[in-house]
Amino acid sequence: MTGVNDKLYIAGISSTKLGKRPDASVKQMVREAVEAALADAGASVGDIDAAWFSNTRQPMLEGQNTVRGQIALRPLGFESVPVVNIENACASGSSALIQAMAHLRAGMADIALVVGAEKMVFPDRPEAMAAAFEGGTDIHDMEATKAFVRSLGGDADDESAGKRSIFMDLYAAQARAHMDRFGTTQKDFAAVAAKNHTHARHNPLAQYRDPMSVEEVLADKPIAFPFTRSMCAPLSDGAAAAVVCNAAGLARLAEAKPRALTIRASTLRSGVDRETGEFERHIGRLTALAAYEEAGLGPEDIDCIEVHDATAYAEVQQIENLGLAEPGTVGARLAEGDFALGGRQPVNASGGLLSKGHPVGATGIIQLHDLAVQLRGEAGNGQVDGARIGLAENGGGFLRGEEAATVVTILEKESAR
Repeated sequence: MTGVNDKLYIAGISSTKLGKRPDASVKQMVREAVEAALADAGASVGDIDAAWFSNTRQPMLEGQNTVRGQIALRPLGFESVPVVNIENACASGSSALIQAMAHLRAGMADIALVVGAEKMVFPDRPEAMAAAFEGGTDIHDMEATKAFVRSLGGDADDESAGKRSIFMDLYAAQARAHMDRFGTTQKDFAAVAAKNHTHARHNPLAQYRDPMSVEEVLADKPIAFPFTRSMCAPLSDGAAAAVVCNAAGLARLAEAKPRALTIRASTLRSGVDRETGEFERHIGRLTALAAYEEAGLGPEDIDCIEVHDATAYAEVQQIENLGLAEPGTVGARLAEGDFALGGRQPVNASGGLLSKGHPVGATGIIQLHDLAVQLRGEAGNGQVDGARIGLAENGGGFLRGEEAATVVTILEKESAR
């Protein structure tokens, strides 16, 4: 029986192409992702002992409000095995991984499948697409959410607010608080976006692959100050899947063994009540500290990083939360190239959510796929040299001034098995 301290592995992983895919259904994208992940692991449907399915939008946008995983996986031949549906806002995919890991460690399975899929783009239903984001906050106290935005200089009731996700106003409010506290500038956020859009030219699965300069980012369409459009993640369709196993399961998947990745840590936390300026108690910081402790590592040990840059500010915030830079110094570090490809600790070499795309229920697994590509040395011109340990931060929802849930996962490519 697998114990709590025994190693777990990602034996196979995949991601679909991300973007606006009006002709692709959730079922079609799930088939694409699952078949590729099984092939990557050298596994078949019959090898899977249990499955977890992550999705957030089907209930509201398609009316499929229950048993979504069973419906998406049955056409692929998954019968009888347990299928569990997971929703945890933008952190759903990584939360599903944690649940699968617990199942493996409890000795209830040797090989599990984790799937995330999201269809967000319905061109004929723009109001429903925007309204879906409000469910990621406390809908019974929207006035408190809007009051938070106003307290930091925003106007959540202006004429244009209803045409964009309320999360852009929430992130913009947090960005302004950071600017007031640490002197961060709009140009610093533009530098993050320019870096990520430029990285994305190496990612064949990214939604947008055109490099951008800082000046081009600043000149883009305004969204909510200090953000322009290219500082905000787009709406995206896509899916991802991972085959996760314990040592006994990996022994059954002989083809996967040389390329399997060890899960050093995967930690989920909820937020705490804190003052806006108490950055040291931010959910991202507390989750990172717990993950480092679980892995027996520190921020200096991480070679490549994928963070949840739903906006350019979010990347600045998470770089600080992860201990990669002192608060207020990220702008200078960006100017030195520390977080770009070729720098000391590249962040979002995939292009990040800003250009890669953000299909909410799949994002956490997509981030792990991006790390896997790096740790396996398969990123081509976007490769981080010598990458052996990777970290992904995946946040979801919004509650009382910060994300409602955050997962930090650390993967390692072992030199020998």
